[in-house]
Order: sequence, then C-alpha cells, then structure tokens
Amino acid sequence: MIITLKVPSIACEVCANTITKAMENYDPQGQISVDVSTKIVSITTNKTVHEIKKVIMEVGHTIED
Repeated sequence: MIITLKVPSIACEVCANTITKAMENYDPQGQISVDVSTKIVSITTNKTVHEIKKVIMEVGHTIED
C-alpha cells in the first residue's frame, strides 16, 4: 500500500532525514520518499496510516488532513 501524507512542518533536508530515519527504523521493509519542496511524504508499506502518522508525529512533525 502507498500512503501519501502532507507534512507542513518539513522545512529542510534535516527534517526529511529525521522522518526517513524514523520510518526506516519502524518499518525496515518500507520504501519512503520525502519531497521537501512540496512537503509530501510517500511511503510504500504494510503498516496502517495511523501507525505511519504516529511515527512522524513522534519525531516532532505535524500532518495535514
């Protein structure tokens, strides 16, 4: 399943790296892509949307509904 989320708190590559590392630790089999310019996070995963949102919020980012 591909999950695409708008994360307005992404400001730079450091933010992107923080989210990427958190997702890689949580779901090593998942594939993540973070676009800093559009603030879009795309994840190919077997995890639920709720689980993915929780991981992103735990590293200090906000998610737009």
